[in-house]
Amino acid sequence: MSGLGGVAWPPAPIRTERLVLREGAARDRAVFIELLASARVRTYLGGPRPREELERVVPEVPGRRPGTFVVDLGGVMIGTVGLDRRDAERPGHLRPEAGEAELGYMFLPEAWGRGYAAEACAAALGWFAGAFPGEPVVLCTQTANDRSVRLAAKLGFTEVERFEEFGAEQWFGRWSPIAPSA
Repeated sequence: MSGLGGVAWPPAPIRTERLVLREGAARDRAVFIELLASARVRTYLGGPRPREELERVVPEVPGRRPGTFVVDLGGVMIGTVGLDRRDAERPGHLRPEAGEAELGYMFLPEAWGRGYAAEACAAALGWFAGAFPGEPVVLCTQTANDRSVRLAAKLGFTEVERFEEFGAEQWFGRWSPIAPSA
């Protein structure tokens, strides 16, 4: 993925009712590794990556790229939300030239079921709508990932299509910023 060029990064931390979305810091490294090594977190994301490999490749200060937010609860990282450009080679696009912004997220299992993902993703989408006015965002998840499909609907994504990728049926949706009514 190529990242979100053309925006000032990092933005000021984004505060929601319970969370802070911020740039990664050295203290987040262990949680980044845990997210990527977790079989539960990575069930629908290609499976866990070997912890030994992650210890070697995850930078000392992870999550420092435009579009990547650390989700912080009370000073502790509980997950990550990212907006990145969807690879042109992958199926699922809104326009022929591809490169749409794609929402992705991962949260520690102990943070599941509390509305943190919805709160953090909504805040990231709000930031994106301000940084890239009028530009849609896509989301792709396995149809078997019921929680993710429900979250997409809650965030206002609408299904565009389904297709086979990575040996599983994928749900592909679109989110468009809503213009304020006059």
